[in-house]
Amino acid sequence: MSTTIWVLIVILALVLGFVGGFFAARKYMESYLKKNPPINETMLKTMMLQMGQKPSEKKLHQMMNAMKSQNIKK
Repeated sequence: MSTTIWVLIVILALVLGFVGGFFAARKYMESYLKKNPPINETMLKTMMLQMGQKPSEKKLHQMMNAMKSQNIKK
């Protein structure tokens, strides 16, 4: 076979690998986030109670907004 056919086969295999890898990683991350959801207000409340703090609604909302703004900056 000629060299150009081999080059085309290699490029096609790389493209298919990248596309397949992207969709596999996307599916894995969706299932991971479904099993391990990001932190929410009830988790924050539980953590604050375990640390000996008495959480108020205002404090919970402040912490959630701080965490959301921190995630947006990244």
